Amino acid sequence: RERRPFPLNNITTVYLLFIFWMSVTSLFALSPPEMVLARWVFVLKIHLMLLVTLMLIRGREQIERLIWVVTLSIGFYGFKGGIWTVIGGGSGRVWGPAGSMIEENNALGLALVMLVPLMYYLYRVSSKRLVRFGLIFLVIATCFSILGSQSRGALLALVGMAFFLALKSTRPIQMSILLGALLIGAMLFMPESWSNRMGTIKTYEQDSSAMSRIYAWKTMWALALDRPLVGGGFESDNLAVYALYAPERVGDYVGGAVYVAHSIYFQALGEHGFPGLILYLLLGLFTWRKASKIARQAKDDPELASWVPLLMRMVQVSLAGFAAGGAFLSLVYFDLPYYIVAFVVLVDATLRERGKSTLWGKPTANQIASSHTP
Repeated sequence: RERRPFPLNNITTVYLLFIFWMSVTSLFALSPPEMVLARWVFVLKIHLMLLVTLMLIRGREQIERLIWVVTLSIGFYGFKGGIWTVIGGGSGRVWGPAGSMIEENNALGLALVMLVPLMYYLYRVSSKRLVRFGLIFLVIATCFSILGSQSRGALLALVGMAFFLALKSTRPIQMSILLGALLIGAMLFMPESWSNRMGTIKTYEQDSSAMSRIYAWKTMWALALDRPLVGGGFESDNLAVYALYAPERVGDYVGGAVYVAHSIYFQALGEHGFPGLILYLLLGLFTWRKASKIARQAKDDPELASWVPLLMRMVQVSLAGFAAGGAFLSLVYFDLPYYIVAFVVLVDATLRERGKSTLWGKPTANQIASSHTP
C-alpha cells in the first residue's frame, strides 16, 4: 500500500540497462544453456529485491533502518571474526558464512571494508551513548576481522577506504591520525606469518596466487577482444573458454587451470563485453557524482544538513573501498554495492517527492496540496 513510483534518474537508467544487457549477453553465452539460465535467474532474483526496495523505502527513518539492517547483517561476521582474531592472536583466517557470496575470506574482507563507513555514519547520527560505544567497538572488531581474513586485496581496500574516510570527514587531520593509529596498532598485533603474507604484495611476480589472477585477466581480455559486444556471458570461467583464450604462460607461471575472473572489471568485461563494462563503470560514476551534488546542495538546509551530506560522503567512501578491493575479486553480482548505490537513489527520491524547492526546483501542485493536508 505504501509503494512509491520507481525513481527514474541517470543512476537507475544505467542500472536497468545493465540488467537488460546481462540478459542479452545470456543469449550468446559460451557456457551450457542450463548453467547460464541458472545463473541468470540467480542474478535476477538479487536485482528484483533491489528494485522492490527502491519502490518501498522513503524518508530518513526508513533509509536509516535499511542501513542498520545492511550493516548488522554482515557486520555480525566482522564482530565475531574480530574477537576470534584477537583471541587467537591472528594466527587463523576469518571466513564468511558458508554458501554465501562472501564465504571466501577475500570477499568477506572486502564486504567488511565497505561497511566501516556506514558504521561511522550510524555512530555520528546516533544519540544514545550505549549505541555509540557499541559502534566504536564494532568498527575496531571489524578492522581486526579484515586483517584476520589475511586477504591482501582487503588490506589494500582497507587502506584506500581509510584514506577516503579521513578525507571525507569533517576533521581530516584528526581522523587521519586516529585511523592511522588504529591500523598500525592492529597490524603490529598480527603475527609474523601475517606480515610475511602481506609482504608478498611487493613481490607478486613470485607468488602463484597473484600470477594466476593475471592469467585470468589476460584470458578475459582475450575473450572480450574476440567477442567485444557480448563477451562470453554468465559462467565464462569454464574449460571451453580457457581452452580458446587462455595464454600458455604469464611470466614464469604456466597456465592450464580454470579460474574465476578475480576482478569486477575483468568479470564485467569478459562476461558482458565492453558495453557491459561501460555500463558497470557508469553506474559507479553517476552514483558518485549524484552523491556529491546532493551533499553540496543539502548542506545549507537545516532539516537535511545533519544527515544527508554525511551519508552521501560515506557512500562515496564505501564505493572507493569497493573499487580498490574489487579489482582483485569477482563480485559483480554481490548485492551490497548495489545497496550502497540505492542509498543515494533513495535519498534523491525522498527529497524530490517531498518537493524540496530550494534544492530540486519548485514543488508540484499535488505536493503543495499534500503538504497542507493535516
